[in-house]
Amino acid sequence: MATLPVLPLTDAVLLPGMVIPVTLDPTTQAAVDAARATGDHKLLAVPRLDGEYGSVGAIATIEKVGRLPSGEPAAVIRGMARARIGSGVPGPGAALWVEASEIDEPAPAGKARELAREYRALVTSVLQQRGAWQVIDAVERMTDLGELADSAGYAPWLSLTQKTELLAAPDVTARLELLVGWVKEHLAEQEVTEQINSEVREELEKTQREFLLRQQLAAIRKELGEDAPDGSADYRARVETADLPEKVREAALREVGKLERASDASPEAGWIRTWLDTVLEMPWSTRTEDNTDLTAARAVLDADHAGLSDVKDRILEYLAVRNRRAERDLGVIGGRGSGAVLALAGPPGVGKTSLGESVARALGRRFVRVSLGGIRDEAEIRGHRRTYVGALPGRIVRALREAGSMNPVVLLDEVDKLSAGYAGDPAAALLEVLDPAQNHTFRDHYLEVDLDLSDVLFLATANVVEAIPGPLLDRMELVTLDGYTEDEKVAIARDHLLPRQRERAGLTADEVDVDPSALGRIAGEYTREAGVRQLERALAKIMRKVAVALTDDAAPVRVDAENLVRYLGRPKHTPESAERTAVPGVATGLAVTGAGGDVLFIEATSMEGDPGLTLTGQLGDVMKESAHIALSYLRANGRRLGLDPNALAGRRIHLHVPAGAVPKDGPSAGITMVTALASLASGRPVRPEFGMTGEVTLSGRVLPIGGVKQKLLAAHRAGLTEVIIPARNEPDLDDLPTEVREALTVHTLADVADVLALALRPADADTLITPNLTPA
Repeated sequence: MATLPVLPLTDAVLLPGMVIPVTLDPTTQAAVDAARATGDHKLLAVPRLDGEYGSVGAIATIEKVGRLPSGEPAAVIRGMARARIGSGVPGPGAALWVEASEIDEPAPAGKARELAREYRALVTSVLQQRGAWQVIDAVERMTDLGELADSAGYAPWLSLTQKTELLAAPDVTARLELLVGWVKEHLAEQEVTEQINSEVREELEKTQREFLLRQQLAAIRKELGEDAPDGSADYRARVETADLPEKVREAALREVGKLERASDASPEAGWIRTWLDTVLEMPWSTRTEDNTDLTAARAVLDADHAGLSDVKDRILEYLAVRNRRAERDLGVIGGRGSGAVLALAGPPGVGKTSLGESVARALGRRFVRVSLGGIRDEAEIRGHRRTYVGALPGRIVRALREAGSMNPVVLLDEVDKLSAGYAGDPAAALLEVLDPAQNHTFRDHYLEVDLDLSDVLFLATANVVEAIPGPLLDRMELVTLDGYTEDEKVAIARDHLLPRQRERAGLTADEVDVDPSALGRIAGEYTREAGVRQLERALAKIMRKVAVALTDDAAPVRVDAENLVRYLGRPKHTPESAERTAVPGVATGLAVTGAGGDVLFIEATSMEGDPGLTLTGQLGDVMKESAHIALSYLRANGRRLGLDPNALAGRRIHLHVPAGAVPKDGPSAGITMVTALASLASGRPVRPEFGMTGEVTLSGRVLPIGGVKQKLLAAHRAGLTEVIIPARNEPDLDDLPTEVREALTVHTLADVADVLALALRPADADTLITPNLTPA
């Protein structure tokens, strides 16, 4: 056992018999100085990989100390024998001293010579590939098996880890087994690499050959006066330099080949050029960066639109999910099932179309609007086949080309106005576009290549959800916009509509001022609507009249609730529930139309004549059935409810729902019809502050209905203060704006008897109906 200084090797491994240079740094210099100070110039060269010393090193002698050609100090050391590293011991100088015991190697076994012959043949094969003939001669002259195995320390194809393993191998046989396996792996890798290089070389030679032949062909055509069609070479260059997906590039190059073979007289050349222009104009690899600031996105949405919290929350959820995926390096959302398709349904004028542009600004994306109203041709969506004259890509492809990116916000406006024609059903063509599970491979008939629409945010707008085909609606996430409250309308008019109309009229805020009380009166008495279109028209009318007034008198104009009649005339909508329900037989109902919620009055009267029921007001089949159910219920239960049993029997009953020119249908007027008929039979008028909605059954149950929010907004606009809805619709009240909820007293009832007891005015005589009623 010897005590030697340790020379750490970080970028080399020293095996017995090897001679290597070692660059001297403070650590290695200390070891070299310590070895030279002992006089025998011996040290222990130990590989140090990843900061850890190996358990076996090589006893080495210092052959020479000097400088490399680059000027760095270095020492040349020769490996002598393997040694196992013991414990550290103190020693002179700054070097690390350890106890080292030389490893005695056993004599080679019989198998070792067979491995040596195989290894010698493999090494010779590798060296022949490299042309190292002198090294081959040196290997052939080696007779000592240990020397042959340790000569692998010079091999550049072995890693430091492999060489370290070779140093620690216990005997020659183990080392030769390792080397045979490693050299075989290296030869296999070399074979694969050579095959790849050969294929690349052949492909390069083929490309060069094609280029040369094309140049010669162009020269021959030029000499013959048969030049290639203009632009074919330019198209090839444009396709090869464009950043196209691989499948699209292959399709484009096939078309370029057809163009080069086509003559000028062929009409196909024009079709191919148009197709290539379309493909090259598509933004295949262009994407805009999404805005990652949720607060800023919320601010943009709030600044552009008042209310509409459901839509804003959904957009912010979409943005938050993308941000979180980006933060966690999960990649950009894309591919199957990742698209976002929202359907914005609501009455006209609530801001569905303008919301699309606001969403695009909030996300930092480009915006494209595609109007679908009145489209009857399936090719408008999916494109025409290229065989047709004047073929064009569909609206979706043109929208992406117009946007200049593959992730814009695309607004599909009026999706409920699509209609099937002789050329197919465009709504059916939209099924693939708006299906997040399919639209990552959308195929346009004109392009005939896969188009990834999964990163497009589709917003579809509709007025009537029932007009959207069921399969198409199932592919979209429905968000309902039910209209604005009066306070929201005033805020929209003050912040958006009034400044815009003032600017269009050429006026300034110093010249005209509209008081908020006037805005509230316009919204409540002049324009009773779900949206704000009529409100904006009323403001435009005021601005025009102010412009005329300022022509004669330059004094600033102030419009308030008192002088509003001067600009808009008398109010068009005044509370009429008290007047209409002053006589028995009239009840106030709530309905939903294409323009939002509305109030309707149901009138009933009786007369001498053939017993039966007459229905007028353009009622649909469901509404007619509701009237018959109401009459049957009262005839069967009239005595229990305290009604005159002869009031509805043996007389002709006429039930009318104005306005008579407007078609109406649906079951939600059931309890209103019961109340109107009960009022007629009892002579007790309906309380004027009440509105009601709900389906009725023959047993007197009140069943749930839809459109509760829109109906209650309409009741609030009409000045009603108390509303009856089915008990099972109570959860829908959570969607109601706070100011409307506070202004209305909502009763949730489950039995028609309770409705009658609450809605009819008290009779002078005692009544049999004494339910326990509490408002919701």
